[in-house]
Amino acid sequence: MATDTPITRSIGDVQVSAIGLGGMPMSIEGRPDEARSIATIHAALEIGITLIDTADAYHLDSSDIGHNETLIAKALSSYGGDTSEVLVATKGGHLRPGGGAWTQDGSPEHLKQAAEDSLKRLGVEAIGLYQFHRPDPKTPYEDSIGAIRDLLDAGKIRMAGISNANPDQIRQANEILGGRLVSVQNQFSPAFRSSEPELELCDELGIAFLPWSPLGGISKAGDLGSKHPAFHQLADELGVSPQKLTLAWMLAKSPVVIPIPGASRPETIRDSYSAIDLTLTPEQVATLDAS
Repeated sequence: MATDTPITRSIGDVQVSAIGLGGMPMSIEGRPDEARSIATIHAALEIGITLIDTADAYHLDSSDIGHNETLIAKALSSYGGDTSEVLVATKGGHLRPGGGAWTQDGSPEHLKQAAEDSLKRLGVEAIGLYQFHRPDPKTPYEDSIGAIRDLLDAGKIRMAGISNANPDQIRQANEILGGRLVSVQNQFSPAFRSSEPELELCDELGIAFLPWSPLGGISKAGDLGSKHPAFHQLADELGVSPQKLTLAWMLAKSPVVIPIPGASRPETIRDSYSAIDLTLTPEQVATLDAS
């Protein structure tokens, strides 16, 4: 069933497209040339996407910090249309020192400086949505979230979110933020469903749940089908790609779900976004849930 207008969902008091664009593939290993990345972002804007997710850690090594933020800022400034309704969500607290390694620094000092640096790269007066990227075992979680609260109180960021969090951390962060936690970004896909409790809690609390890697890193329909035959079979029956079906399934699970599939080609994000036009029956959703 097609819709006459793009479906939107809420992050805090902001309405965004029901499917966002994840920027990571455009900046890490195997990234495309800049022209194709900008074309991908422009294609997302043209079809109505108003949520772009990035992070200061989306780069190759320490000489490349903030590559994705800079790329997105360039794409937005070079786009011919109106971008005033686009929400750019970035993250801090994760580091990529080089060689593909990921480390954490959730210290308040680092997070506050990281937010300042992201502000400059994005060229904005306040970051639309700033997310604590990943808990740091060296820093008490309440200290890290306290820094996010301070950034929010100072007007450096308009909204606050967290990523890679468990239910206890979601509740703790929301309490520290005075009920102002607006989003949780966790891994969730047909291949990775261990974040179901976090999704259910977000649904209960009315907090946006942003699945990262919603397609499970699977780029070929045959691969998805071999590992998750129910998705492949139903996609064939409906005449859609398994990727499109997967995103439609996520949208059907709860109105708080806003998938952010990564893309580095215009045609990929166009196919992903078309999932807003695919309505599944409760029976179809239940079949996929059980698969």
